[in-house]
Amino acid sequence: MAELNVIAKRANKTIYRDGDKAVKVFDDTFPKSDILNEALNQARVEETGLNIPKLLEVSKKDGQWAIVSEFVEGKTMEQLMDENPDKLEEYMEQFVDLQLEMHSKKCPLLNKLKDKMNRKINITFPVLDATVRYDLLTRLDSMPKHTKLCHGDFNPSNIIVGADGTMSILDWSHATQGNASADAARTYLLFSLKDEKKAELYLNMFCKKSDTAKQYVQQWLPIVAASQLTKSVESEKEFLLKWIDVVDYQ
Repeated sequence: MAELNVIAKRANKTIYRDGDKAVKVFDDTFPKSDILNEALNQARVEETGLNIPKLLEVSKKDGQWAIVSEFVEGKTMEQLMDENPDKLEEYMEQFVDLQLEMHSKKCPLLNKLKDKMNRKINITFPVLDATVRYDLLTRLDSMPKHTKLCHGDFNPSNIIVGADGTMSILDWSHATQGNASADAARTYLLFSLKDEKKAELYLNMFCKKSDTAKQYVQQWLPIVAASQLTKSVESEKEFLLKWIDVVDYQ
């Protein structure tokens, strides 16, 4: 595939445009089970009627696994926010409304968010010791169980806005069913890593529109920060550990 067709590059995958298709090609280090699970997540979410790119095929390109989806024309919400700072509140409102529409959907065959968080917290050793992990798992266990569709990486770079204003949600590799406030807590952390002002605007707007107490979303932050640690991004480590320190000790 020609370099000109590259849409985005990540550590272990490259996304190409091929006409009206987007082709996500994974390198050899990426587990085949994770690739197939991402495709399955996308197919299941597609069945909810939410506006997302349609899954077209899972195949091999030059010996490497690839997920082929519809290509969605437009700009990311992140680009629009950066290009039009005077419209930030308007874009944030659209962003939150889209997240709430997603949370209104059910996708009962997806993995459960609490199970995924539990697995991730358990593999944070040696960064988090047994005492911290115990406190986090106890807090996780006490949180209400819900079955709402959660994205797991809902941020403006994963929203494509078409010329007519239609919004499409990309990247369903982290999708689960669970508590919407956990999904919101992750979005808040993702904003906070880049821009505290946007993070606060997002959290206030989410809580107002969903009629959720801000303290309730904040209860999820140490749990979500711990699960984010498993991505092993060194530049995020100090920031995430500060949020994990928020855990209340008896």
